[in-house]
Amino acid sequence: MAAGEIPVEFQFESETVFAINDISPQAPTHVLIIPKAHHENAAQLSTNAPEVLSSMHQVASEIAKARGLDGYRSVFNTGESAGQSVFHAHLHLLGGRQFAWPPG
Repeated sequence: MAAGEIPVEFQFESETVFAINDISPQAPTHVLIIPKAHHENAAQLSTNAPEVLSSMHQVASEIAKARGLDGYRSVFNTGESAGQSVFHAHLHLLGGRQFAWPPG
């Protein structure tokens, strides 16, 4: 996606991260915020590039504000048992509906 080999509509792009709409949205707003450099999961990302992790959360905040969300959920699935199916770290930004707690 970042290299342009898979066509996507970027919602945001910088030197280190990009954001796209999820192809299988779980909420009215469901955006994936993805680092351009490979990090297998959020734990690896936080160790190897904490500044990119911080940037991803900042991008989530900016997208949420631009879309008029009054709140949102940000999720990293880390490991197969937690639901990670793509082993390249990515932040799910979810909003536009009421969420339950605990999340499931």
